[in-house]
Amino acid sequence: MQKSFAVAALLAVSCGAQAASDADLAAIRSQIDEMKKTYEQRIAALEQRLAQAETRASVEKPESVPVPVESRHTVAAANAFNPEVSLILQGQYRHAKDVPGRAISGFVPGGESLNTRGFSADETELVLAANVDPYWRGQAIVAMADGQAQIEEAWFQSLGIGEGIGLKAGRFRSGIGYLNEQHPHARDFSDAPLMYQAMFGDSYAQDGVQLKWLAPTPLFVELGAEIGRGAHFPGTDRNRNGVGGGALYVHVGDDVGISNSWRAGASWLKTRAAERTADFVDINGALAQGAFTGDSTTWLADFVWKWAPNGNSAHQNFKFQSEYFLRDERGGLDCAGTCGALVDSRYKTRQSGWYAQGVYQFAPEWRAGLRYEQLDSGTRDLGANMANLVVDSYRPKKVSAMVDYSWSEFSRVRLQIAQDKSMQGITDNQLTLQYVMSLGAHGAHKF
Repeated sequence: MQKSFAVAALLAVSCGAQAASDADLAAIRSQIDEMKKTYEQRIAALEQRLAQAETRASVEKPESVPVPVESRHTVAAANAFNPEVSLILQGQYRHAKDVPGRAISGFVPGGESLNTRGFSADETELVLAANVDPYWRGQAIVAMADGQAQIEEAWFQSLGIGEGIGLKAGRFRSGIGYLNEQHPHARDFSDAPLMYQAMFGDSYAQDGVQLKWLAPTPLFVELGAEIGRGAHFPGTDRNRNGVGGGALYVHVGDDVGISNSWRAGASWLKTRAAERTADFVDINGALAQGAFTGDSTTWLADFVWKWAPNGNSAHQNFKFQSEYFLRDERGGLDCAGTCGALVDSRYKTRQSGWYAQGVYQFAPEWRAGLRYEQLDSGTRDLGANMANLVVDSYRPKKVSAMVDYSWSEFSRVRLQIAQDKSMQGITDNQLTLQYVMSLGAHGAHKF
């Protein structure tokens, strides 16, 4: 009897559990069916709205009118010429000694145009750039300084040659060295290093053709060659057929981890001068003028190291750069003024110089930098004119410190102090307050 009761109890419990399970399954199935029905209704509504929109579009579409071929070309050309326009405003206040005939001792030229005292609208640049078509791009830069405007750059370059080859023609800043291609507003200090003042008066521009090749290697390797008119210092405009100046250079670089990168380069520049004038002082202290005709050859070496945490330079970074130059000039010197009976004699010089600088961005808006530079007037053989002209041996020096603040990439103000010993017997303590404002579209400055 007891066994029968136990079996009955087990059967009852089993049936109750089965009944509960069936009820749960039925409830789940009901929920799934309801969800399926709801989604099917939504999909049907969306399909209906899509069909209505397509019907309206087909009804409202205007009748197409054939466009003449000439009109298509005209519209395309009009739309294609939408140039990038930018205006760079740069000015400063400089406090420095009043030095008549300011020049770098022992060097020709002497950076005469680079040391305006007081307030000045240092340089304003108007930039126009646009793609000509899928194959070419053009750019023109008009620089305005000291109340005069001149075409600083005007060139076109290739976009689609391929194989790592780039072609540029017109007037352009030469690719020699590291700093030469940078415009004044993109530099880290308010003035060019003494090295560039002595070599080029500020920077070297070429009227000619430039060819570059970027090697398809993991290591950055760039080869460049230029030929041109060679009219800018240290050459002169000879108004003749042929090539007046040429340049060759190689740049290599690579990354070191994700936070560091480097670049090194070597460059060669050769120009021809015809009656290039320069001022000298004779043994009596009077001014004499010489005219040099001959060859000028310059070698340059540059090195740059950049650091940015995890490759992000927006908030913090450091850049170290240094350049060295060696110049050799050979030819003849025609001396006028108080050179006596000596008119023409040989001219041979070998001069050098370098600079090193570091710039640290310690906050998104703030940077600070230090630069040291030194030149060596080297050996200067003026031939028979050595007896009449003063040839001093001197090593010009300069040390500069700066701090700048940028509200954005378009606006910057800079304070710079410097001790300038580039003029023999003179120590010039300088203070410069500079602003740089960029209006319109312009390419990002290189870190």
